Amino acid sequence: MKHSEVKNRITETASFLFYKNGYNSTGINQIIAEAGIAKATLYNHFKSKEEICLAYLQFKNINFLEDFEKFTTSKPKGTDQILAIFDFLQLFYQDKDFNGCWCIKTVSEIPKDNEIIRHEIQSQKNDFIALITKLITNNLEQVKSEQVNSLARQIYLLYESAVGESHLHQEDWPIIESKNLCEKIIT
Repeated sequence: MKHSEVKNRITETASFLFYKNGYNSTGINQIIAEAGIAKATLYNHFKSKEEICLAYLQFKNINFLEDFEKFTTSKPKGTDQILAIFDFLQLFYQDKDFNGCWCIKTVSEIPKDNEIIRHEIQSQKNDFIALITKLITNNLEQVKSEQVNSLARQIYLLYESAVGESHLHQEDWPIIESKNLCEKIIT
């Protein structure tokens, strides 16, 4: 098997386990066993569990941003593309493996001084806000340029709250209510 294929298998295996069980509850030996590799093979690709965690966060984020952008921009231009943010979350919630936000789960498990992982998560969240900003700029002509960043952060907060609360309550009402609030602030 090629070097990149093995690394991808380790990343995908760790991603599944970290998201399902948590970062701290997933051990290196479990990743090795699930990926069907030797310990030396894992350490040939990753120097530490922290490096595997970074690969996991990047793997989840790349797929998320691609799927999110494709979904939202497939809707009719205007407010429909903005509200599609919550339709996308609704589909994410309905997935049998939904377990909340991988970033928030991870940041809650790492020590406060782990700046490498924290920085990665902050970067990912900023990328998400930038994508929301782009949606607003491309779809809400009535929003003044000086208000775009604030509106993007407000929608981001509604989205993040809906993720956490729908996971907590194991119901989708937080997504529905967040979408309703979003509609009020963009119309």
